[in-house]
Amino acid sequence: MPDPIHRLLADPPDLPVRSGLPRLVAAVEAHGTAVVQAPPGTGKTTLVPPALSEAVTGTVVVTQPRRIAARAAARRLAQLLGEPVGATVGYTVRGDRRTGAGTRVEVVTTGILLRRLQRDPELPGVGAVVLDEVHERHLDADLALAMLVDVRRHLRDDLAVVAMSATVEARRTADLLGAGSAAPVVAVEGALYPVDQVWAPPPTRVARTDERGVTPGFLDHVAATVRRTLDERSGDVLVFLPGAGEISGVVRRLGGVDADVLPLHGRLPHREQDRALAEGPRRRVVVATAVAESSLTVPGVRVVVDAGFSREPRTDHRRGLAGLVTVSVSKAAAEQRAGRAGREGPGAVYRCWAQGDHARLTEHPRPEIATADLTSFALELACWGSADGADLALLDPPPAAGMAAARSTLVSLGALDAGGAVTSRGRTMAGLGTDPRLARALLDAESVLGGRRAAEIVALLAEDVRPGGGDLVAALRAVRRGSPDGDRWSQQARRLVQALASSSGEAASSDTPAGAGGSASGTSPSAPRAGDRAGGRIPDGPPSDGRLTDDLAVGLVVALAHPDRLARLRPGGSTYLMTSGTGAVLPAGSPLVGQRWLAVAEADRGAGQSDAIVRSAAPVDADLALEAAAPMLTEQDEVSWTDGTVVARRTQRLGAIELSSTTLTHPPAELVLAAVREGLTRDGLDALTWSSAAVSLRRRLAFLRAALGEPWPDVSDGALLADLDTWLGPDLLRVRRARDLHRIDVVSALRRLLPWPEAGRLDELAPERVTVPSGARVRVDYEDGRPVLAVRLQEVFGWQRTPAVAGGRVPLVLQLLSPARRPAAVTSDLASFWRTGYPQVRAELRGRYPKLAWPEDPLSAEPTTGVRRPR
Repeated sequence: MPDPIHRLLADPPDLPVRSGLPRLVAAVEAHGTAVVQAPPGTGKTTLVPPALSEAVTGTVVVTQPRRIAARAAARRLAQLLGEPVGATVGYTVRGDRRTGAGTRVEVVTTGILLRRLQRDPELPGVGAVVLDEVHERHLDADLALAMLVDVRRHLRDDLAVVAMSATVEARRTADLLGAGSAAPVVAVEGALYPVDQVWAPPPTRVARTDERGVTPGFLDHVAATVRRTLDERSGDVLVFLPGAGEISGVVRRLGGVDADVLPLHGRLPHREQDRALAEGPRRRVVVATAVAESSLTVPGVRVVVDAGFSREPRTDHRRGLAGLVTVSVSKAAAEQRAGRAGREGPGAVYRCWAQGDHARLTEHPRPEIATADLTSFALELACWGSADGADLALLDPPPAAGMAAARSTLVSLGALDAGGAVTSRGRTMAGLGTDPRLARALLDAESVLGGRRAAEIVALLAEDVRPGGGDLVAALRAVRRGSPDGDRWSQQARRLVQALASSSGEAASSDTPAGAGGSASGTSPSAPRAGDRAGGRIPDGPPSDGRLTDDLAVGLVVALAHPDRLARLRPGGSTYLMTSGTGAVLPAGSPLVGQRWLAVAEADRGAGQSDAIVRSAAPVDADLALEAAAPMLTEQDEVSWTDGTVVARRTQRLGAIELSSTTLTHPPAELVLAAVREGLTRDGLDALTWSSAAVSLRRRLAFLRAALGEPWPDVSDGALLADLDTWLGPDLLRVRRARDLHRIDVVSALRRLLPWPEAGRLDELAPERVTVPSGARVRVDYEDGRPVLAVRLQEVFGWQRTPAVAGGRVPLVLQLLSPARRPAAVTSDLASFWRTGYPQVRAELRGRYPKLAWPEDPLSAEPTTGVRRPR
């Protein structure tokens, strides 16, 4: 019987990629690596793996970013070979494997490949790895590419690696994959038919999104656009929406149309996914997420309706919130979606946004490494022996803040030691194939709930089962009864039970090689062992007999996974405060409303929202919260300046949640000082009593600082607030309330800033008063940084030149006053004034004040302080 792959390649389907297969095989034989650049629909996923299978010895492993895509790719190739899945072509995804002894092409999710690389980086029996859809820039795909480059460099230069990309960024991938000399790029042109572009924005009164996400009004518009295409065009319709919720909403709105309306997303049971991917007896409307953008082929499509949104991961490291957010589609993704309409004949794309808005779209989606939670990524790196990935061929480096947050989380889980090296517990957690937080919950809840029950609850969280009203306990009961999410949940639960059983029989050794090319990562003697409890004592409940209620069992697992999201009801309100410090609110109508404590599994904080919206949670009691988050329990003395008073308390907190508080009668002096300092910094220096003498001294010092510089002190608000301890420190120790601040002698405090020995010349350099020719001692005003002397004109007769201060550097500004003490002239050059200014002033004032002396020669006249003409 002829070899099925040889038979297929002898007469392959008429797909554009067939022309590039000889070039690809030659490149792999010559270099061991290659990049296939081809648009979606060219057949690269179908024909490249069998072509490589003929060229290498061993299995060809093909990665897909999603489980649905992996199963569909295997099924498509098996059909071409005329065989069932599991024979020559098989697949392995989380919780489902169909392969046999004769399998030569195995399609896997990227996560499965990462597990195999960590378990044995030499990949025995594998002749080639094909990384499909690398342009999507998923985090695990970037990591798999980097690890494979490491394997080829250090362990297996015979391992063929081919990356397949649908975008023009293939050159960057080729540079990394070649590890010094770029891998060959085999470019294949697509054979798309023309696609008409129709702009179909919603009415101006309809907002596309609001703070809750995509609006119901916009979903109405999308459904109306689909109905329009059914009237205007022929062929099946493919509709792109961001998530399962929006898909359900549009499917409901399309009830009654003359077509089969089929949802398509990763959370559907396999049967429904397969139904959407197979042509039916009549016209179809397939309503899908981005999974149909490039990873899957949906046959029969001639029309695309694009809502213009996608879901991308976002992480708020400060609040400890991570999840998917709805964003506008990129131009690159919009083009790929449109191309789906032109694969089998001329088609059309209806874009549900305005043409003017299209120009403002980003060129490409952001890579996940820049936006996603990096906790799993950091654990994979640590297990591989590369703490920060700096020595790996990553397309983009991980952001420093994200990696720091990830490592901190892993240390708290016991997965990394204080130095960042992976522990035996960390290796066990990585081997469970789920998020490290969920792995910690599974390991630590096993002794309380039993492995099966703990796995059921962790599976509920891992499969992102969305409970109505956010109630995870109700969701657990629903999947047990066989809800639509039940198949995925039960498969995941079985897998976790098996993984848990395997982990209990394995003990990671401190001298186990860390991975290809990396240094061995040891475990310190104090590092927790597999199964040890990390992060606090676990409740001493019933071990595995199931007596713990579902409410508390689910709450326990969620609390162990996310202790930073334990939340307590705020006093007198309907909102919650999480241990991380983030506020939270339940959705309207949630059955959890009023629960005093919640363990929150998922929450997101939308634009313009002060509190996060709880998407899934379970009730817990206070004792369980304290046990699960024991490392977050603190007791400390707190002294604050509140409403003009020092408030001293001893508080017990669980993270940001205050549990209890007692008054401190004798608070530590340093805390009092810090609290008053904080109050002054917040309220400003006006909280002190500034006498005229204090104001004058401060102005004199400011003048000397400006005129002479160092060592005269800076007495601006900012400088004084920054140096409170120097000039106010001794006085602040006696402060308990606002009136104590008012009693502080600010003059004495400011004098603490005077430099020595220059302080002895203060009155000489910046005199508070100056003696004028009349004998009077007149105050100098330094308010605006200039020394101003306001004096009656008659009192300075005989002064030939202007006096100067600051060691003669700065002349006084003389404000010469009329008898009514109104400015008659201002000068800093008295000699010039007597010559040119005085005659005019004398002419103006002598008639108004005839009883005063107005001599023609003021330099020889006798100065006077009186108002009558001298005798």
